[in-house]
Amino acid sequence: MVEKISWDDVPSEEVTPMMSRKIVAGEKMMIAKMQFKDGFKVPLHHHENEQITSVISGTIRFWFGANKEQQFDLGPGEMVVIPPNLPHEAIMIGDVEEIDSWAPPRQDWLDGTDNYLRDQ
Repeated sequence: MVEKISWDDVPSEEVTPMMSRKIVAGEKMMIAKMQFKDGFKVPLHHHENEQITSVISGTIRFWFGANKEQQFDLGPGEMVVIPPNLPHEAIMIGDVEEIDSWAPPRQDWLDGTDNYLRDQ
């Protein structure tokens, strides 16, 4: 059967003092609602998962490519589709609320081995 889920009922995880997230995962995809404080940096990384990022509030400055060949800011109501294995980095400009979706699910996020975020 299908389960109805409310973001209000999903437990929040504090990844760092500057990042918290709520995760909902299915068999083939997952979604996370996140909040970041101004200045939080997501280090250059890549993963096998296709990712869609949608900004609710604030601004995310993205860099794409191993040498950061492409850069743009993503603001409220804007989205980006990040192909699998594309290196990307980001910094939060102002406090940011956003939603990311991945297919397949990010196993490192589910099992807590996402040290590239935690070790800042």
